[in-house]
Amino acid sequence: MSNQTTVTEFLLLGFSDIRELQILHFVIFLAAYLAALMGNLLIITIVTLNCELHSPMFFFLINLSIVDLGSIAVTVPKSLSNSLLNTRLITYSGCVAQVFCLLCFLGANLSLLMVMAYDRYIAICKPLHYGIIMSRRACVQMAASAWTASVIYSALHTGSTFSLPFCHSNTINQFFCEVPQLLKLSCSDTYRRELAALAFSVFLALGCFVFIVVSYVHIFTAVWRIPSEQGRQKAFSTCIPHLIVVSLFIFTGAFAYMKPTSYFPSSLDLLTAVLYSVVPPMVNPFIYSMRNKEIKCALRKLLQRQMLSKNRMSLSTLCVWFTTLFL
Repeated sequence: MSNQTTVTEFLLLGFSDIRELQILHFVIFLAAYLAALMGNLLIITIVTLNCELHSPMFFFLINLSIVDLGSIAVTVPKSLSNSLLNTRLITYSGCVAQVFCLLCFLGANLSLLMVMAYDRYIAICKPLHYGIIMSRRACVQMAASAWTASVIYSALHTGSTFSLPFCHSNTINQFFCEVPQLLKLSCSDTYRRELAALAFSVFLALGCFVFIVVSYVHIFTAVWRIPSEQGRQKAFSTCIPHLIVVSLFIFTGAFAYMKPTSYFPSSLDLLTAVLYSVVPPMVNPFIYSMRNKEIKCALRKLLQRQMLSKNRMSLSTLCVWFTTLFL
């Protein structure tokens, strides 16, 4: 048997054969995509334009927003176009690019969430050493390490996956190219090595989750010593949603990559994929940023500045019009 793939294109999961349901899927996914797009772009704009927000926490928030933009842009637009055009096709090269980019952004997401938890731990538990530990150079090195490790991991994982021959079928029971679904199509016994790599990836992700939880346990312990009841409630109301989002992202992703793949379309597989690939980029801007007092204040100032600039522009236009009229 030839060890070269016989597949030149794949068929992604179609949500329905009924045209009205395809349009409904398009509208729902488009709303989620636009919400993620606007929320994350707003965070990037606010933090970039406001010098007061040029701190380590907001530096990592910008990186997280870039990751969220990338991860949802990898999967949702193709699904939207397929629903709109009533097709299911994705090319082989398109599938390779989708797997590589998605793994890269998911890996960077997990790494940045771990770095952000560490940043909050230093800020709350060791405030006197915060400026030394979380210096500008250290922050850039942490972010660069997160991105570099994600790119290397994604390249190795993608290369290993697509080195396998695909000859059982070309139908992927998911709305994007997902690695477990691709392994199911392999006709080579060596796919078990890729399954072992998947298991290692999941355990690595769970290790990152343990690190995040331990960081938040130290944070909660320090917060509990705060004499102000209002201060404790504010800290808990900020940290608990962070943990919920992290838990949702990691456990749904681990479940999707570790559970036995079905040879038929499954509603559970679809729900799990949406929960780890679509929901986090949509809710992260609101959980991590819009609940933040500094972000709200900066947004208010930005809106006021825009209103003033518009008023000045309209006033200057009116003066020019009157001058032209009388001259």
